[in-house]
Amino acid sequence: MPNIPTELLRTFLKAVETGSFTRAGEVVGRTQSAVSLQIRRLEELLDAPLFVRGTHRVKLTEEGTTLAGYARRMLALNDEAVSSLRRPKVAGSVRLGAPHEYTASLLPVILGKFAQAHPGVMLEVTCDLSKNLLARQEKGEFDLVIALHDDPEERGGNKVLTEPLVWITSMDHERHTQRPLSLVVAPPPCIYRNRVLQTLGRQQRAWRIAYMSSSYSGIIAAVRAGLGVTLLAGSTVPEGVRTLGERDGFPAMGQLDVRLYERPEATTEAVRCLADYITSSFATSDTALATAGSGAHVAGE
Repeated sequence: MPNIPTELLRTFLKAVETGSFTRAGEVVGRTQSAVSLQIRRLEELLDAPLFVRGTHRVKLTEEGTTLAGYARRMLALNDEAVSSLRRPKVAGSVRLGAPHEYTASLLPVILGKFAQAHPGVMLEVTCDLSKNLLARQEKGEFDLVIALHDDPEERGGNKVLTEPLVWITSMDHERHTQRPLSLVVAPPPCIYRNRVLQTLGRQQRAWRIAYMSSSYSGIIAAVRAGLGVTLLAGSTVPEGVRTLGERDGFPAMGQLDVRLYERPEATTEAVRCLADYITSSFATSDTALATAGSGAHVAGE
């Protein structure tokens, strides 16, 4: 039984995350040809093709998709073991920007574990809408940004998660049955808001904004109070609400990518360490994400 070198798995995952052997090489400090050789060596070790050849953009085979899941878990365990034995080697500060809903749902656990493993790193976390965060990163305000990504054709950042979008309403009110439809939304340039208004516009469905807040907690409180419905990423749906689907008259809203954006010119060891930790943690949270929002009640059940 062959052993898989972790450096091959790391290069493989960077190719998957960046969508390019060339960009993967830039991240791991190798040439494009060296990355190709590493991928070929990995395929020979496993006796399986990992990428579909001849496509413009990196595309995984079925075997490659399977390996990606194992590779993330293996590297996460490897990095956790190394960091726990070598701490507190990494030190410095990292300025992280993230949407409100993720700082309230997934990030507290992830950042808590990172802080335990790297007590010498100071984390400065700021919440804002995704597009605002990216604009502020361009101005140098953040080292890392976690942001929702609405256009699958647009490049930028490393994809760490793909989220289904979910309609939610109050457990105790029937506001979602009234017309015009009452909405609880964030102000522009909120991606959820844009998706909702564009979809309702195409359906020629009457709507009104009943409550607007840039705060995740404010939006959830308004929904629970029965002021209207809203749209959220699946993993951020809290307890005490119910979800709505097509049988309730609400259209499927597709998915959004969650991407991690770095500023290469300002990358430090602490920034790289947190970026890798966030990427592996999101990727290995499949079980937690599948049950996130398990306290939400599905309307009609």
